[in-house]
Amino acid sequence: MNKGPYYITTAIAYTSGKPHIGNTYEIVLADAIARYKRAQGYDVFFQTGTDEHGQKIEEKAEAAGLTPKEFVDGVAAQIKDIWDLMDTSYDKFIRTTDTDHEKQVQKIFKKLYDQGDIYKGYYEGLYCTPCESFFTESQLVDGKCPDCGREVKVAKEEAYFFKMSKYAPRLIEYINEHPEFIQPVSRKNEMMNNFLLPGLQDLCVSRTSFKWGIPVDFDPNHVVYVWLDALTNYITGIGYDCDGQSTEQFRKYWPADLHLIGKDIIRFHTIYWPIFLMALGLPLPKQVFGHPWLLQGDGKMSKSKGNVLYADQLVDFFGVDAVRYFVLHEMPFENDGVISWELMVERMNSDLANTLGNLVNRTISMSNKYFGGVVSNTGVSEAVDEELKACALETVKAVDAKMEKLRVADAITEIFTLFKRCNKYIDETTPWVLGKSEEMKPRLATVLYNLVESICIGASLLDSFMHQTSQKILGQLNGKLRSLEEMEQFGLYESGSKVTEKPEILFARMDINEVMEKVEAMHAAQAQPEETAYPEVEAKPEITIEDVDKLQLLVGEVLTCEPVKKAKKLLVMQVRVGSQTRQIVSGIAKYYKPEEMVGKKVIVVANLKPAKLCGILSEGMLLAAGDDADHLAMVTVDRDMISGSTVS
Repeated sequence: MNKGPYYITTAIAYTSGKPHIGNTYEIVLADAIARYKRAQGYDVFFQTGTDEHGQKIEEKAEAAGLTPKEFVDGVAAQIKDIWDLMDTSYDKFIRTTDTDHEKQVQKIFKKLYDQGDIYKGYYEGLYCTPCESFFTESQLVDGKCPDCGREVKVAKEEAYFFKMSKYAPRLIEYINEHPEFIQPVSRKNEMMNNFLLPGLQDLCVSRTSFKWGIPVDFDPNHVVYVWLDALTNYITGIGYDCDGQSTEQFRKYWPADLHLIGKDIIRFHTIYWPIFLMALGLPLPKQVFGHPWLLQGDGKMSKSKGNVLYADQLVDFFGVDAVRYFVLHEMPFENDGVISWELMVERMNSDLANTLGNLVNRTISMSNKYFGGVVSNTGVSEAVDEELKACALETVKAVDAKMEKLRVADAITEIFTLFKRCNKYIDETTPWVLGKSEEMKPRLATVLYNLVESICIGASLLDSFMHQTSQKILGQLNGKLRSLEEMEQFGLYESGSKVTEKPEILFARMDINEVMEKVEAMHAAQAQPEETAYPEVEAKPEITIEDVDKLQLLVGEVLTCEPVKKAKKLLVMQVRVGSQTRQIVSGIAKYYKPEEMVGKKVIVVANLKPAKLCGILSEGMLLAAGDDADHLAMVTVDRDMISGSTVS
């Protein structure tokens, strides 16, 4: 039964590097929803892809000695390989460097400019390069980017702007009238209270400080702001043309039924994107779901923290479907989920090897032992059979209800509740006891039939989430993948069918100690020193030896060191410099504890004019080295030189 079109998208992955398992979760989640919608009878179009422009890409390509296009070609291929590895059933993989996409973005920009929604001006603000976003001072968190926590830089440049405030009242009204538009509700409240209701500023939609982007064709010094470029993939990928020549595919699938995205980019998808669509005269997507993050331990995965897990690594250890099961089952609806090697092994052993794998193995083994593999329904029933049948049929309804609300983890829990009920049914009916008596063989046959039938229903439900495992189970039972309508009936397994002679182990139990040894060995093999990225040093005007002679640099010994109560950044030290003791105030409290400074032999600028810092007299300055990564180290002597020695 064709229920009509259903268009689902993921956020397109940014091609700055290999996606970790937290990034990969989104494509697996989208795949599970897309597969389930197909099972319901929808004509599904599932789009994913890569976001390939921006300053960060330009900088990474330069550091790698590649052109930006060469760089993104490599990363996009890597992303696609991982999506394919995870057995995802997308219909289109779009790249924002695709020629047809770039042409449409230029046409969209020109259309919005011609109708007065975009105008030229100047932008001066705080810019986060990794997020490709501008922020005001009030939007920063502890002086850093509110989205990623990194440093922001002051930027000023000529730019085109989009009149966000023109459409804000209309968007507020739309969100209020369509409570299902932003999910979960907590994300909706965040967007309304933090961004829309306080008032939207006009949005910068072009850049001139870098070149790796889609050129504004009527003003080639500008490239299109990466978010205007990236967001439009959802319509260009299915054939939108702002000249009125859109394809039949676009007319069929737009508006999208679901944009599935990470919670960190929900602002772009529920404020900027709807407003762009309003300006283009297009209907808004039916729903935007901002899923939570998959965390490693107690923090968000990042390469800088060294806590990144990759899908291909996990698949090497556990297999594709075990990884799919874990990321789908362990992620709550609204709150962040946690992944670790230890938790993966625990789920592998308890849920997959024991609850599911052992159930299938025991059922097939008993069918072969007692009936030569033939499964027959003799109709010798007892009350406990009805309980199992009711559980199986209720599971179908429960899974459908959970999936309707995108509660994927809860849907999988329902399926495994059925498998647990099957295991309980084995304990209740004791097939090994029934098998001892010829008189009880008809009853035993029905017990095994009920088990096989229940497992076939469970395996068919499991297909959307663990497709390969579903196929393996049904193949071993000689069963067929059922539609949702067929799963509403108990007893469709053909009596007299024969299961496989030798059941395949679906999931093998794992020893946590052995796994962790292999993990440590893997990390050790991968631990290669990173190539140093040396900073570009900006030259200052040349000086002469006479200029150097003006500085009096002496070795000093730190005698005491205390924090300055009025200033968290400052330490005040008593420093012996020759026969004198000087008081020196230095802004190094972030990098050194007071006790770490005591006894150090430091370099003192001894003839610097005294000055007061926070009301405290400072009689010199200490030399230190700092880098762009916010590291700082005091300049010291590598031998035990006497205090007061001249540095030359």
